[in-house]
Amino acid sequence: MRGTSEGGPETLFGRSDAPLFGRRQRRPRGPRLPVVALTGFLGAGKTTLIRALLDTPEGANIAVVVNEYGEVGVDHALLRSSSDVTVLLGNGCLCCSVRTDLQETLRGLFADRARGAVPSFERVVIETSGLADPGPVLQTFATDRALGREFHLQALVTVIDAVNGESNIERMPEARKQAALADRIVVTKGDLADDARTSRLVDRLGALSPAPVAIAANGVIAPAVLLDEPATPRQGFDLSKHAEHTHGLQSFSLIFEKPLSWPAFEQTIAVLTALRGSDLLRVKGFVAVEECRGPVVIHVVQHVAHPPVELEDWPEGDRRTRLLFVTRGLPRESVAQLFASVAAVATAARA
Repeated sequence: MRGTSEGGPETLFGRSDAPLFGRRQRRPRGPRLPVVALTGFLGAGKTTLIRALLDTPEGANIAVVVNEYGEVGVDHALLRSSSDVTVLLGNGCLCCSVRTDLQETLRGLFADRARGAVPSFERVVIETSGLADPGPVLQTFATDRALGREFHLQALVTVIDAVNGESNIERMPEARKQAALADRIVVTKGDLADDARTSRLVDRLGALSPAPVAIAANGVIAPAVLLDEPATPRQGFDLSKHAEHTHGLQSFSLIFEKPLSWPAFEQTIAVLTALRGSDLLRVKGFVAVEECRGPVVIHVVQHVAHPPVELEDWPEGDRRTRLLFVTRGLPRESVAQLFASVAAVATAARA
């Protein structure tokens, strides 16, 4: 049984002096469409969670807006096969240069839905880039009255992976801000981390944020964790502050015109992760492999290379290898030279 607090007596379900039905609204919510913002640092597993959600009955009639950091839209291409309405925001970070694009995209989606130009949808899920500070995104919904007549931000859900989450929170201001502002937190990749590491991460998150923490099982979480209204209103942060970003980060892409030898590609990634894993924040993309019909989707996060998956066919017409790198202090020229050197050695060995 709950007791009393300095602010007044409490009942079983909350303070007795609070409004009976929660926080009062200035106007009826009406037909406004709910928006869920899914954030999380690079490689946390946001796209995997969204794809699993779209495969459930609760995931029907969802429009997905994807903001990717870099020139190659990998996540967008993967999600297009799961949602009838998928929009890719421009290359950049949602909290900075692309913030206006988000406002225009949402208004455009609402107008297209009203006139039947896109399949009807009842909810929007925004996947932010791994480097997005969610503060300005929350500020957009809080201050844009025109946008507020059409949409309401239902929840900010932060995804944190059990393998790198603790170190990311310590080293990366984006990761800390994403966790601190969350309405709910989802911990992923528990199968790749031991129980002690996962427990330390959950304890660290509890000290950083009052948000409830849920553990995803093999990239899957109950839809309610992502879609339900938060139990308590968001509070305690000055959302007007400028976005804070880690120094020294760079994003670049590599495109290969001809199919690659998988052993040579695998060896190149192995060298990168062994020598510069902590600075290899994210590698993702489609690889055209000599022996495969469809593209091989690869994901590398620091020292962890996830099992590659071959798709039945290319999601888009472009059949070239397209790789996106987000690194710290690791330039494009060095990575490109390593790929070329390993490929040359492999070719000489086969001659």
